[in-house]
Amino acid sequence: MAHGSQHAVRRMVEAWLVEAMSRYNADSYERREAYAAQVHLPGSVLQDLVWWALQALPDEVLVGLDVDAGRPHLDEVDAMFAGAAQRDGLFAGQGYVIGEAAVVNRGDSYSVHHLPEEWTDDLFRSDRGSRGGRFTHWLHTHPNAPAIPSGADADAAQETLGVDMILGLRFSPEGPLPWFDDVDGERRTLAAAEGAPVRRRFGRREPPVLGVAPSGHRIHEIQLIAFHRTGVGVNVVLVDDDGWPYGWSTLT
Repeated sequence: MAHGSQHAVRRMVEAWLVEAMSRYNADSYERREAYAAQVHLPGSVLQDLVWWALQALPDEVLVGLDVDAGRPHLDEVDAMFAGAAQRDGLFAGQGYVIGEAAVVNRGDSYSVHHLPEEWTDDLFRSDRGSRGGRFTHWLHTHPNAPAIPSGADADAAQETLGVDMILGLRFSPEGPLPWFDDVDGERRTLAAAEGAPVRRRFGRREPPVLGVAPSGHRIHEIQLIAFHRTGVGVNVVLVDDDGWPYGWSTLT
């Protein structure tokens, strides 16, 4: 767990991402009854995760996430997003805003969940398994694929103290990873607003562009989910540097 609040250092978040996070939070609010708990992720951290994912292509990346012990959830926000089924004490770090993120590994969908030897030798006890225990939560990416857990994802989650998260990205140019969507599961999406212009490139209809990354990739869709090792869903609330959800004024 990170010690001491770091939210006094404000970081700029792209305007298009702020708008998308506001729409995502509205969806999180509408679906709050479907979740057993909630986790609050700063928008600046989400932006880093998206950039890191695109820099690592064509690999997936595994990111360790720790909570900030100096930043408990705001009571008003917790109450707003709490459904009748919400449970306290479900996982480590529950009730605290995520504060630290670090790329731990990169690789294909089979190897990305395992920590490199240099991490496990010095930082983790040998009885903690392939995911170790330095970080509270874990997130991995699905390049040009939806954020739907695979069997390997579910297995890896059994070693997580907090929650597991998946970040799915749809982007172009696709390179060797064309968009793959032939998988069942519920999506939670940050996408362009309804009515966004649709373009044609090289004779093909391209989905609306949500934003453009520093790498030059056109981002069409970001998918983000969180789940507990027992299989229950965890509601993600995207917050600013003060802990308030993006789009808060439209929810209250």
